[in-house]
Amino acid sequence: MNTPEAKQNTKGLFIKTYGCQMNVYDSERMRDVLRPLGYAPVDTPEAADLVVLNTCHIREKATEKVYSELGQLKRMKQNTGSNMTIAVAGCVAQAEGEEIMRRQPLVDLVLGPQAYHKLPEMIARASRAVGDRLETDFETLEKFDALPKTREADGPTAFLSVQEGCDKFCTFCVVPYTRGAELSRPVDDIVMEARNLAAQGVREISLLGQNVNAFHGAAPQVEGGEDWTLGQLCRHLAKIGGIERIRYTTSHPRDMDDDLIAAHGDTAQMQPFLHLPVQSGSDRILKAMNRGHTADEYREIIRKVREAQPDVALASDFIVGFPGESDEDFEATMQLVRDVNYAIAYSFKYSPRPGTPAAEMFGHVPEDVKDARLQALQKLLREQQTAFNKSKIGQTVPVLVTGRGRLEGQAHGRSPWMQAVHFDGPAELTGKIVDVKVNGATMSSLSGELIRAREVAL
Repeated sequence: MNTPEAKQNTKGLFIKTYGCQMNVYDSERMRDVLRPLGYAPVDTPEAADLVVLNTCHIREKATEKVYSELGQLKRMKQNTGSNMTIAVAGCVAQAEGEEIMRRQPLVDLVLGPQAYHKLPEMIARASRAVGDRLETDFETLEKFDALPKTREADGPTAFLSVQEGCDKFCTFCVVPYTRGAELSRPVDDIVMEARNLAAQGVREISLLGQNVNAFHGAAPQVEGGEDWTLGQLCRHLAKIGGIERIRYTTSHPRDMDDDLIAAHGDTAQMQPFLHLPVQSGSDRILKAMNRGHTADEYREIIRKVREAQPDVALASDFIVGFPGESDEDFEATMQLVRDVNYAIAYSFKYSPRPGTPAAEMFGHVPEDVKDARLQALQKLLREQQTAFNKSKIGQTVPVLVTGRGRLEGQAHGRSPWMQAVHFDGPAELTGKIVDVKVNGATMSSLSGELIRAREVAL
């Protein structure tokens, strides 16, 4: 009930999210667990009673960005006399919790990615100035079990976490140390959450995990038996009324089994899009990265996926300048990109992560060489992405309308291939799947003309 008293008792919550989609999901669930305590989202930290920095340790200079943000919050508190509570969550908190508390005493709470469901308890402790403020050791499954069974949807698309952690130990990556071992949610819990989302009008769910295709969740209670794979889960979720589109990210080539590939061809809700990071096209570098596959094994996976779903759009991640990378190694990456032909890709210069094996390797590549290689790779990737988008001109594509565009009277949505699509259309189309004839394309989006709206069976 929206009474004046209720408004007065509402506390402002500001969450700044860094990095991956898992962190986006975690931030959504933080809002869920804090809502019963009277916390409501606000647009600025100045208006907040609680500020949460949900951090990521993957990108370059991640830790420095957190300390810079904390410095700004410190100055704001000093200038305004605010009594806001400050929390640092996520992977930087997991990796450097003690150091954060030492360097920034103004931080009230530090919690790793497996502990955010304990935020209400930690806030209560902090308010009474008792108890341990540091919560970075917690079992993932206990985190999932403690979450509210329902959540509030925010539009027609939603992330749904099904798996956490990583057992791959790529030599450049901190995730196995900050997120822990691979662990999957039970199928029944995932289905319950998906049904709840569908009942609120969600039409597209994106299944999340650090290695989402390593999913092995406990089978439904009515069926029992062995754990289910991601392919089985996707087929099951496709039976939920209202769920028209299913995606998943992020995958690892080592876990791309034949059943999941087959699901791309036999399950209509599986969207023709696959994000499958390869990192390098050189077998020598892949071995040094401990990726557990060769470039040709990756190419064979792509061949199978395209055989199952011929119009699939492919995405990937690349690291250039990994320790020991030669000109020949880099050319092997360029050749792989030419062979696969990506619709979208993310590429970065290698940067050392403290505590990872790669940080101690010999043969670190000079920055100017890394810069030149990254520019060459990104130029090729931009050309491929632009060509893929332009190939849709003249086609009529189904678009899930997610909201309003930037221009007056404009609608915004997403194609099956993850492209942003803009067209003129009324606001009531949000949440519907419509047919749009594409008449324009850039590297980053499509534009077109509304043909008709489809009726979605619920």
